[in-house]
Amino acid sequence: MGQRPGGRSARVREAVHNAVVELLAEGDSDVSIGEIARRAGVNPASVYRRWGSRDRVIMDAAVTRLRAAWPMPDTGSLRGDLRAWVAAVDQALASPRDAVLLRALLATLPTTPEQGRERAGYLADRVADIQRVLDRAADRGECRLTVDEVLDRLIAPLYVRALFGATTAGHGHRLVDQLLADHGQPG
Repeated sequence: MGQRPGGRSARVREAVHNAVVELLAEGDSDVSIGEIARRAGVNPASVYRRWGSRDRVIMDAAVTRLRAAWPMPDTGSLRGDLRAWVAAVDQALASPRDAVLLRALLATLPTTPEQGRERAGYLADRVADIQRVLDRAADRGECRLTVDEVLDRLIAPLYVRALFGATTAGHGHRLVDQLLADHGQPG
């Protein structure tokens, strides 16, 4: 039997995600499934059944929230798409709540191959979004980038700055401009 979008399962997921975000924002980085369930108003067994572990709950909540905060734009140009996206990432990471989510997500780094595959599954949608932006750019005859270049040269530096509280207005745009200039597309 499938889950109904907007049904009880969706309400539980939303309540649990909200609880995770609230608890992390309050500074409880060692939050337990019991605390999450209490805050969400659900039975801990429901949380264990759906997610299985504290790290999976945190990863699901963080990936879901951060992905919603950073939509992949379609401005009609690669530079416009990447600049709009990194601006959204920059803005979200400047938010204490989103920065806490990113820190919590990184704290759930995989320690086993199975956890690594699971994390890759969570991030596959975002990688597919980036690839669509790059494919559109290639179809328009713009420079060809790889997902790894975007992750390594745009996202990783933004994440590192957010983790250490060193966000700087406009830094993301400079990263985009440098990446494209290195591929023969000066700003």
